[in-house]
Amino acid sequence: MNSESKTISTMRRNAVEIFYAAIKAVQPGAAIKQHCKFDGKTLFIGHRSYHLARYKNLYVLGAGKATAPMAAAIEDMIDEKITGGIITVKFDHVADLKHINLIEAGHPIPDENGIRGSSAILNLAKNLEKDDLILCLISGGGSALMPFPYDGLTLEDKQDTIKILLSCGATIHEINTIRKHISKIKGGRLAQAVYPATLVTLILSDVVGDDLDVIASGPTVPDSSSFYDCKNIFHRYNIIDKIPKNILNHIESGILGEIDETPKPHDPVFDRTYNLIIGSNVESLMSAKEKAKNLGYNVLLLSSMIEGETRFIAQVHGAIAREIIKTGNPLPLPACILSGGETTVTITGNGLGGRNQEFALSASID
Repeated sequence: MNSESKTISTMRRNAVEIFYAAIKAVQPGAAIKQHCKFDGKTLFIGHRSYHLARYKNLYVLGAGKATAPMAAAIEDMIDEKITGGIITVKFDHVADLKHINLIEAGHPIPDENGIRGSSAILNLAKNLEKDDLILCLISGGGSALMPFPYDGLTLEDKQDTIKILLSCGATIHEINTIRKHISKIKGGRLAQAVYPATLVTLILSDVVGDDLDVIASGPTVPDSSSFYDCKNIFHRYNIIDKIPKNILNHIESGILGEIDETPKPHDPVFDRTYNLIIGSNVESLMSAKEKAKNLGYNVLLLSSMIEGETRFIAQVHGAIAREIIKTGNPLPLPACILSGGETTVTITGNGLGGRNQEFALSASID
């Protein structure tokens, strides 16, 4: 093996090590245990404390692809203190839970199982009292896994709308704006249902910028978007003629004030809520950066907020890599380029693969 191939082999191995360092930093169970502590009487979450003897019941609710291991970590921590609960997770993303009911559902396209789970969560929420404590666990995929179409809308309406938005290249922020306004549970409506109970939401963020009202479509936080924003998104991508009529009529009714807007900042339903991000893209990148430095690389961390068409973003990364190799700018070899965010792929055919494969191929071709 010559020195060049050995160097490539080492870099590939190092790349895998750096990648797994980033993943390890936001493992669901570890993130829960890092941010939550229990001394037998008091549950400490972030900078707040909850003396469990003050609460009649403690329920666990939530949804997301990583919510099962989050729930398992909570059970491991406070076990018999849990009265019960319901979480909705992606098919096969499960855990062995003793006190919390787990419902498997479809992702990224919502299905009837998701509606069943959302209905159960909302029914439990509406029957809570002021002396109840709720732990809500949210992770990536929470939007699709908590579907509960507004009155007059069907699951098919919602499925068709999300498919159109996914295929036209809409951002996750834009997709979630629509989701919040066609749902009974998103956009702060879960917090509205839980009130006046105490609500603590633990969040693994998969959203660029970690905006709380965007993650899982913000079921427990105030919503800053509007029905009018929804209509603008349809116009922006020239898809208004493709959107189901029921959805368009619903959005128009909201604009006219015939349907209540999602709860906004300063609404009293948020007086007893606390939302805490326990893991995010930023934490992953910081861990990756530290690992790369320890392996002897000069690190360029571009951004944790990269968005846009995958192939174009990949081409920019490729150009930066060529610049480093040719001129040593903006940093010398050996170099490691790190970035995070969520790119999109505009589907034009029946190709296979995902955005990361598209990224790697586009960068290498360029």
